Amino acid sequence: MLDAARQLLVVDVEGGEEVSRREEPFGDADPARRALGVSRLGIDVLICGAVSRPLEAMLAASGVRLIPQTCGPAEEVLRAFRLGELTEQAFLMPGCCGRRRRRRGRGGPGRRMGGFAP
Repeated sequence: MLDAARQLLVVDVEGGEEVSRREEPFGDADPARRALGVSRLGIDVLICGAVSRPLEAMLAASGVRLIPQTCGPAEEVLRAFRLGELTEQAFLMPGCCGRRRRRRGRGGPGRRMGGFAP
Protein backbone atom coordinates (compact mmCIF):
# COMPACT_ATOMS: atom_id res chain seq x y z
CA MET A 1 0.00 0.00 0.00
CA LEU A 2 1.35 3.40 -1.01
CA ASP A 3 0.38 4.90 2.35
CA ALA A 4 2.84 2.56 4.11
CA ALA A 5 5.65 2.37 1.52
CA ARG A 6 9.13 3.17 2.78
CA GLN A 7 10.76 3.98 -0.55
CA LEU A 8 9.91 4.97 -4.11
CA LEU A 9 11.54 3.78 -7.29
CA VAL A 10 11.82 6.90 -9.45
CA VAL A 11 12.37 6.32 -13.16
CA ASP A 12 12.93 9.03 -15.77
CA VAL A 13 11.47 8.14 -19.17
CA GLU A 14 12.10 10.06 -22.38
CA GLY A 15 10.72 9.02 -25.73
CA GLY A 16 9.46 5.76 -24.23
CA GLU A 17 12.97 4.81 -23.03
CA GLU A 18 14.30 4.73 -19.49
CA VAL A 19 17.10 7.24 -19.03
CA SER A 20 17.69 6.95 -15.28
CA ARG A 21 16.42 5.38 -12.08
CA ARG A 22 16.97 5.78 -8.38
CA GLU A 23 15.37 4.84 -5.09
CA GLU A 24 14.12 7.60 -2.81
CA PRO A 25 13.22 7.29 0.88
CA PHE A 26 9.50 7.65 1.49
CA GLY A 27 8.89 7.21 5.19
CA ASP A 28 6.60 9.98 6.43
CA ALA A 29 3.25 8.58 7.57
CA ASP A 30 1.26 11.79 7.04
CA PRO A 31 -0.64 11.65 3.71
CA ALA A 32 -0.19 15.39 3.06
CA ARG A 33 3.57 15.11 3.55
CA ARG A 34 3.68 12.03 1.32
CA ALA A 35 1.87 13.90 -1.45
CA LEU A 36 4.20 16.86 -1.02
CA GLY A 37 7.23 14.55 -1.16
CA VAL A 38 6.04 13.05 -4.46
CA SER A 39 5.45 16.52 -5.86
CA ARG A 40 8.90 17.72 -4.76
CA LEU A 41 10.48 14.79 -6.59
CA GLY A 42 8.87 16.06 -9.80
CA ILE A 43 6.95 12.83 -10.40
CA ASP A 44 4.38 13.12 -13.20
CA VAL A 45 2.95 9.58 -13.01
CA LEU A 46 2.80 7.35 -9.95
CA ILE A 47 2.14 3.64 -10.40
CA CYS A 48 1.17 1.84 -7.22
CA GLY A 49 -0.94 -0.87 -5.65
CA ALA A 50 -3.44 0.12 -3.01
CA VAL A 51 -3.75 3.78 -2.00
CA SER A 52 -6.10 5.50 0.43
CA ARG A 53 -8.64 7.92 -0.97
CA PRO A 54 -7.21 10.90 0.97
CA LEU A 55 -3.69 10.32 -0.42
CA GLU A 56 -5.10 9.70 -3.91
CA ALA A 57 -6.99 13.01 -3.76
CA MET A 58 -3.92 14.92 -2.53
CA LEU A 59 -1.74 13.47 -5.29
CA ALA A 60 -4.33 14.39 -7.93
CA ALA A 61 -4.59 17.91 -6.51
CA SER A 62 -0.82 18.31 -6.82
CA GLY A 63 -0.93 17.31 -10.50
CA VAL A 64 0.34 13.74 -10.18
CA ARG A 65 -1.38 11.22 -12.45
CA LEU A 66 -2.00 8.10 -10.37
CA ILE A 67 -2.23 4.59 -11.80
CA PRO A 68 -3.46 2.61 -8.77
CA GLN A 69 -4.36 -1.05 -8.21
CA THR A 70 -1.28 -2.20 -10.13
CA CYS A 71 0.81 -5.21 -9.23
CA GLY A 72 3.49 -7.36 -10.84
CA PRO A 73 7.26 -7.48 -11.17
CA ALA A 74 8.61 -3.92 -11.35
CA GLU A 75 10.49 -4.50 -14.61
CA GLU A 76 7.38 -5.88 -16.32
CA VAL A 77 5.22 -3.00 -15.06
CA LEU A 78 7.81 -0.44 -16.22
CA ARG A 79 8.08 -2.07 -19.64
CA ALA A 80 4.29 -2.16 -20.05
CA PHE A 81 4.02 1.49 -19.02
CA ARG A 82 6.70 2.61 -21.47
CA LEU A 83 4.96 0.70 -24.28
CA GLY A 84 1.47 1.91 -23.39
CA GLU A 85 0.41 -1.62 -22.47
CA LEU A 86 -0.35 -1.18 -18.78
CA THR A 87 -3.86 -2.66 -18.93
CA GLU A 88 -6.27 -3.67 -16.20
CA GLN A 89 -6.26 -7.33 -17.17
CA ALA A 90 -2.53 -7.86 -17.08
CA PHE A 91 -1.53 -5.87 -13.97
CA LEU A 92 -4.71 -5.34 -11.92
CA MET A 93 -4.25 -6.25 -8.26
CA PRO A 94 -6.02 -9.49 -7.29
CA GLY A 95 -9.36 -8.86 -5.64
CA CYS A 96 -9.82 -5.43 -7.23
CA CYS A 97 -13.16 -5.03 -8.89
CA GLY A 98 -12.28 -1.95 -10.89
CA ARG A 99 -14.00 0.43 -8.47
CA ARG A 100 -11.61 3.17 -9.50
CA ARG A 101 -11.20 3.30 -13.25
CA ARG A 102 -7.72 2.94 -14.62
CA ARG A 103 -6.49 4.36 -17.88
CA ARG A 104 -3.77 3.02 -20.08
CA GLY A 105 -0.37 4.33 -19.15
CA ARG A 106 2.22 5.45 -21.64
CA GLY A 107 5.66 6.83 -21.01
CA GLY A 108 5.76 9.89 -23.18
CA PRO A 109 8.61 12.34 -23.64
CA GLY A 110 10.13 13.74 -20.50
CA ARG A 111 8.01 11.76 -18.04
CA ARG A 112 9.15 11.01 -14.52
CA MET A 113 7.35 8.13 -12.95
CA GLY A 114 7.46 6.66 -9.52
CA GLY A 115 6.39 3.43 -7.99
CA PHE A 116 6.80 2.07 -4.55
CA ALA A 117 8.67 -0.77 -2.98
CA PRO A 118 8.11 -2.00 0.59
